[in-house]
Amino acid sequence: MKNTLIIGASPNPMRYAFKAAHMLKAKGHPFVNVGVKKGEVAGVTIEQPGTVHEDIDTITLYIGEDIQHNYYDYILQTKPKRVIFNPGTENEELESLLKKNNIESVEACTLVLLSTGQY
Repeated sequence: MKNTLIIGASPNPMRYAFKAAHMLKAKGHPFVNVGVKKGEVAGVTIEQPGTVHEDIDTITLYIGEDIQHNYYDYILQTKPKRVIFNPGTENEELESLLKKNNIESVEACTLVLLSTGQY
């Protein structure tokens, strides 16, 4: 199981981050919700960015390129094995930064990866 950090978590059931949290839970993957919204998703409280989790395999992004720069240090300090750029979150600058820090970047949809067994 891949311990996952969702950046951009939202209690809004119309958001893909919300759907990803529920699918991660259903597939048995432990996860951490991080976002600016208050609440919980799939039984896990949404944390404000800041607490660095050292046991994260995958970070999945649900925030746009325009605010990702606010999370660069947080992502690097977390030291994940990979970062998934979901559709609409692609960012060449961050992908380059990840590569320099030996972190795999993947442009894919977390929901598709989970539903096809490729996660």
